[in-house]
Amino acid sequence: MAVLTRGFRGRSQDRGDQRLPPGQYDVGDGFPVLSAGPTPRTPPARWDLTVHDQTGELRRWNWEEFRALPREALSVDIHCVTTWSKFDTRWEGVSLDTLLQDAPATARHVLASSDGGYTTNLPLEELTGGRAWVVDTYEGQPLAPEHGGPARLLVPHLYLWKSAKWVRRLTLLPHDEPGFWETFGYHNHGDPWREERYSGD
Repeated sequence: MAVLTRGFRGRSQDRGDQRLPPGQYDVGDGFPVLSAGPTPRTPPARWDLTVHDQTGELRRWNWEEFRALPREALSVDIHCVTTWSKFDTRWEGVSLDTLLQDAPATARHVLASSDGGYTTNLPLEELTGGRAWVVDTYEGQPLAPEHGGPARLLVPHLYLWKSAKWVRRLTLLPHDEPGFWETFGYHNHGDPWREERYSGD
C-alpha cells in the first residue's frame, strides 16, 4: 500500500487570503486525487451505510433509504494536509446530526470505516452541530469514485484525510481509536488553522 510521506509538497502560493490556512496554497480549478491504495468502485445498488456501537448494529440505510433522508446543500472550503486548499466546493448529502441522532449517551468518539480498509477517527463533537455530512454529490453530479463516491464523509473544518472516502460504517465508541493515517504519525485532530499535520505539531 502506497503511503504519502511528510515530504510531499505542491506548488506554493501566498495569496494573503484570509480563507487560506497557514502553509496552504490555493489549487484553483484543480482537485488533486490522493489515495492510499486502489480506488474502490462500489455501485450504489451494493452500497449501504451502517451505524454501530460496541454492542452491534444500530442503524442501516441502503442507497435508496439514504437518498430519502433529509438532505442539505453546502458550499465549503476544503484543505488537504499535503498543502492544497480548494475554495467554494459544492456538495449535497446528509448531516451527521441526522445519521447519529440516536447515538448512545456513552459515545464520545467515532471511527469511520470505508471500502478498501481505510479508517479515520474523530471526536463525536467534531461531527455534530452542523459540522459534518455524508455526501454523495459534488458540483451537482454524482460523486465520482476517485473523490470517494458513491458517498464520502465530509468534515471541512479539519484536514481532508479526516473526510473518509468510500465511507460505509460509523462506529460509536466511548474511547478514541486511531485510524489509518494516525497510526502512521499524522495528527490525531487535524485542524488546518493550527497546522496539526503530524503527531507533535
